[in-house]
Amino acid sequence: MEKLYKYQGAGNDFVLLDARGTDKRYSEEKIRRICDRRFGIGGDGFMSLEDDKYADFYMRYYNADGREGTMCGNGGRCIALFAYHLGAVGGEMRFNSSDGLHDADIIAENCTTGTVRLKMIDVEEYETFEDGLLLFTGSPHFIKFVDDVHEVDVFKEGRVLRYSERFSPDGANVNFVQFVEPGVIKVRTYERGVEDETLACGTGAVASAMASKINYGGGNVWRVSVEGGELEVRFEENGNNGFRNVYLTGPAEKVFEAVY
Repeated sequence: MEKLYKYQGAGNDFVLLDARGTDKRYSEEKIRRICDRRFGIGGDGFMSLEDDKYADFYMRYYNADGREGTMCGNGGRCIALFAYHLGAVGGEMRFNSSDGLHDADIIAENCTTGTVRLKMIDVEEYETFEDGLLLFTGSPHFIKFVDDVHEVDVFKEGRVLRYSERFSPDGANVNFVQFVEPGVIKVRTYERGVEDETLACGTGAVASAMASKINYGGGNVWRVSVEGGELEVRFEENGNNGFRNVYLTGPAEKVFEAVY
């Protein structure tokens, strides 16, 4: 029997394990079972909070299919609040993950919820296609601009693009982005590993804001409306077609804890 926790950030939900002081690793099959919404707890992903010699902790992220994944922005905010709730860190922390070190600040909180500001990696370059842009913001994201995100069949169109040969062998997450006005966009995302639309994607929100800046101009602060709420993305341009000092801010919430 294991004690597990459920957190969500803008509707992107995760099951978390406190694995500090252990070498505990779950099999792909067990993680798939835990993330199954009918036979398990249910979640878009699974995270393990582990010891790290370079930072306050290590964030190990698994997709809902059980395979270890790349960085997750909403997951990063959730695991930061989780570590804070455990008493493992104070309101400011640094953690390690698949794409390197991240700073996180709890800028508002109560017993179950918080607003977390998470520093993301710098983006040095991007790739332009006839139908969109590809950026790596901790995970690969393809951005396709549309007139109305609610007119898009995200599952059908996202799945085709996710498995496109140009993104092989690992594929890419797919974001459909509607430009509303300078500094404001709407985003819907098809996530690999979940193989479906999720209510929010943090690295996708960051990539979508950057792509909107590239495509439409405007400032360096963007309000990103996703199906599960709102996120804020801030960045600076590095003068060489890239971005630095990138921050993702948004909600995180402890949903429940359970013995599994």
